[in-house]
Amino acid sequence: MDTAFEKIRAATGPYRRQILEHPLYMNINEPADIKLFMQFHVFAVWDFMSLLKALQNHLTCTRVPWVPVGDADTRFLINEIVVGEESDVDENGERRSHFEMYLRAMEQCGADTSQMQQLIGFLQSGSGVASALKMAGVAPEAETFVNFTFGAIAQDKAHILAAVFTFGREDLIPGMFYALVNELNQRFPGMLSAFKYYLDRHIEVDGDHHSHLALEMTARLCGNDPLKWQEASAMAVESLKARLTLWDGALRAICAHKTAGVH
Repeated sequence: MDTAFEKIRAATGPYRRQILEHPLYMNINEPADIKLFMQFHVFAVWDFMSLLKALQNHLTCTRVPWVPVGDADTRFLINEIVVGEESDVDENGERRSHFEMYLRAMEQCGADTSQMQQLIGFLQSGSGVASALKMAGVAPEAETFVNFTFGAIAQDKAHILAAVFTFGREDLIPGMFYALVNELNQRFPGMLSAFKYYLDRHIEVDGDHHSHLALEMTARLCGNDPLKWQEASAMAVESLKARLTLWDGALRAICAHKTAGVH
């Protein structure tokens, strides 16, 4: 099993490096740049929740009447992650999902949340994801990213969802970005404290404890099936390519903003 993980890490390694060394980070040095970054990144924060809930639907019973589904260890793993992501504690001690924390952070620094709010509204009115993205006028790179996630969900295979969740989402923001946000938070008090708290929680919960749980969950779902490990690896690579597309979009927006000289 360790060998299977090593093969996935080898296959995904070049793409992880591209993400961690992406020129996007070097172009973020003012609050305006952070705002534009967040307006792209929020779509990854949001669709992560759908990926998570799709896994929960596969691995636990979410219908009535209840019947046992799968093994209890796997149910425990996914349910523990759901609790942390869907009802964590914010900087004021109030229960919020990580997505809701992120929206609050965007509002605090003045980032535009209108596209995300419109998207949620269209979905609540019954629109499909692809249609809602179009109607909300979401940037093409963010649209591509979200459509990839929901394409993975549509495959309806728990081991594929686990691979995208495990290898395509965790530890994909470098330490230099956290240091940059800390510096900007000190330079511009009251603008980025909520975002800093979100990132701190990401490091503490998502990047450490949850990543270990996700690895164990993926191992259990792939088991000793070579085909499942092969499919998991292929989708892990594709998920990182989708993240690169999202980062390219954020960089494009930030560079266009700088070129226009808008402050």
